[in-house]
Amino acid sequence: MRCLPSFLLCTLFLVAPHCTEVAAQEVQPDPKIPCANWMGGAPGYPGHNGLPGRDGKDGQDGLKGEKGEKGVQGPKGDQGEVGIPGQDGPRGFPGQPGQKGESVFIYRSAFSVGLTERAPPPNVPIRFSKIFYNEQSHYDTSTGKFLCNIPGTYYFAYHLTVYLMDVKVSLYKKDKAVIFTYDQFQNNNVDQASGSVLLHLSSGDEVWLQVYGEEGKNGVYADNINDSTFMGFLLYPDLDVH
Repeated sequence: MRCLPSFLLCTLFLVAPHCTEVAAQEVQPDPKIPCANWMGGAPGYPGHNGLPGRDGKDGQDGLKGEKGEKGVQGPKGDQGEVGIPGQDGPRGFPGQPGQKGESVFIYRSAFSVGLTERAPPPNVPIRFSKIFYNEQSHYDTSTGKFLCNIPGTYYFAYHLTVYLMDVKVSLYKKDKAVIFTYDQFQNNNVDQASGSVLLHLSSGDEVWLQVYGEEGKNGVYADNINDSTFMGFLLYPDLDVH
């Protein structure tokens, strides 16, 4: 009886490896599940999302794409602010001379008259009634006076035939003698007396000729072959007035 336990123990040692090998061949536990087939629990919940990874390095530029179609024109934008003036450019070449223009208004005042009567009376304006030019009618044949209508600078001149006696004549402006001319008559001869002057006149001023002094100084003469003349014209007007 003492040998029976020993026999059973030996048999157990011999049979155990064989049974273990057979069991290993029949059932292979899932390596993902600990203690497979005998201690496997319920599946767990999915874990939380992990943190985003860091940005990767920029890749290489791709090939240039084809040109796209022209888009629709957009609305006109608001006008921008005026910019700062630029620097002056280089000076250009002189241009071609322009054509001479006409004055907007031409100032005209002129007269030229002659004597028709012999020996005009002294100390009154000599009335020259023969008209050579008086287009503006600034010389009055009825009074023998020139009336200034355009302020400015005027030129006056006279050329008188002297016959039978001496002549002393003067040119007046506004009742004041401006110049005098004296010619002494020579017997059996026809002489000439003349004078000229530049005067500045204001509108309304009058200019005339008259024999100065007594009757014996009145040799002014005119006939069909001898003339005594008086003339005047505007040189230039006062533009600051007109």
